[in-house]
Amino acid sequence: MILSTIHRSRIAFRTLIVRGHMPAPRFTGQRKLCSRPQETAKPPASEAQPGTPAAAQPVFRIPGHKPTDFDKKILIWAGRFKTKEQVPNMVSMEMIEAARNKVRVKVCYLMILATIMGCLVMAVLGKQAAARHESLTSWNMERKARWRQEAQQEQVAATVVDRKLQ
Repeated sequence: MILSTIHRSRIAFRTLIVRGHMPAPRFTGQRKLCSRPQETAKPPASEAQPGTPAAAQPVFRIPGHKPTDFDKKILIWAGRFKTKEQVPNMVSMEMIEAARNKVRVKVCYLMILATIMGCLVMAVLGKQAAARHESLTSWNMERKARWRQEAQQEQVAATVVDRKLQ
């Protein structure tokens, strides 16, 4: 009952958008959240004293993050900074997330490249093994023959020991 109601409401919403009764949502490319600049505190004139650290504290502040050593390496690998000393003590989370995403994409590209190179190497090695007439089947047959021979030698050794004991 509930699922059918949800399904019908989705269909109704879709038909409203398609028929033009309701404008389709658009993405303008602008961020809607956290787009305000930082505001500084404005204390009353009686409390404001130049040189006090409380006067410089922001009221609305985008949360900062003290980067760890690994975060600093990620910021350097992403190309945000050239050296570890250039990374500031407080960095916005957006900058760290953007750097992580950039490094994540680079790592994915490296994995794709390694996979393609591994496939090419395996294809070449497989062709070389085929030229030497090697295959998994022949390897398995040789290994099983070796096991049979070892088992026969153990049986012979066991019978020899039994005969000596009698």
